[in-house]
Amino acid sequence: MSDTAIHIVGADPRLFDPVALDQLERTAALPGIARVVGLPDLHAGRGIAVGAAYWSPTHLYPHLVGGDIGCGMALWQTDAALRKFRLDAAERKLHGLDGPWDGDAAAMLAAAGLPADLADASLGTIGGGNHFVELQRVEEVVDADRFAALDLHADRVWMMVHSGSRGLGQAILDAWTARGALAGLAADSDDGRAYLADHDRAMGWAVVNRDVIAARFLAALGLGGRRLLDICHNSVTPLDGGWLHRKGAAPADRGLVAIPGSRGDFSYLVEPLATRANEALHSIAHGAGRKWSRGDARARLSNRFKVADLERTALGSRVICEDRQLIFEEAPQAYKDVARVIADLEQAGLVRVVARLRPLISYKVRRV
Repeated sequence: MSDTAIHIVGADPRLFDPVALDQLERTAALPGIARVVGLPDLHAGRGIAVGAAYWSPTHLYPHLVGGDIGCGMALWQTDAALRKFRLDAAERKLHGLDGPWDGDAAAMLAAAGLPADLADASLGTIGGGNHFVELQRVEEVVDADRFAALDLHADRVWMMVHSGSRGLGQAILDAWTARGALAGLAADSDDGRAYLADHDRAMGWAVVNRDVIAARFLAALGLGGRRLLDICHNSVTPLDGGWLHRKGAAPADRGLVAIPGSRGDFSYLVEPLATRANEALHSIAHGAGRKWSRGDARARLSNRFKVADLERTALGSRVICEDRQLIFEEAPQAYKDVARVIADLEQAGLVRVVARLRPLISYKVRRV
């Protein structure tokens, strides 16, 4: 048992997966880890709990950020009038979005201050796993004054983009793992500074990637739009003279945050509150969090449902996922109740909800 302080954000911590709690305990025992926070979407990962934040005054741990450095959520308000939006027409237009982008990747990266040699065929693509693009509508404006002050509009179609640094982040993690970084890097060492430089490049690449993905989808639909936010939830950043590692944890010190549910559930636009932010290491939940592993989801659902059953949701939204395995792995049933996650954040005094968003079309992969 570690002496490191572990704080769990949740109305009933006993409801959390014991495997995830054990992973928190083992991470808390790493040299230099001084504080650990488990958020309401906490779940077991590959040796590291996801939905958690880890603070060290002295050390960097690349595996606590993981291979998808800079993964995050971007939220866009399009110029499409909701009353004129037709699901059938939109679904027909969403083709050719999984192959390489035909734009000038080197120029996009250079404009973001990144090396042109980081351009590759994955820029502008969603990737696998739980990544997606989702077209949404405003279901409910919860804080009307704040919604209006932010110049938001409930009569528009919205779009959420969830993706990260693709192969770049994984290559960085693999390289540093091969150099022994699982034991930690002194933040003030040459290796520590070199890892941070690699990390920051991947963070920037991930932001560009989400911008290009959004541009491709808007172009396919013939729409314009305004990016409302772009928030990374896999990162390491300075905090209180040390280093805060977030693994599946959204920052509470960067403004508005979009917290998605499963593809068959609502998403939430929230504003973090400062009053108790330090208790949670200035972090909040990044999504609903998995209830079942991908293997469990396949085993539990593949004999109960046909693929066609999962292409429509209980909320009436559509799912585009032409990967038979993935559509079961990412089924709504495999995720926790996002409303409970939001309620836990509210009860802890960490967020206020601005709006609730309903899915219209969730896009994961289409072969052509």
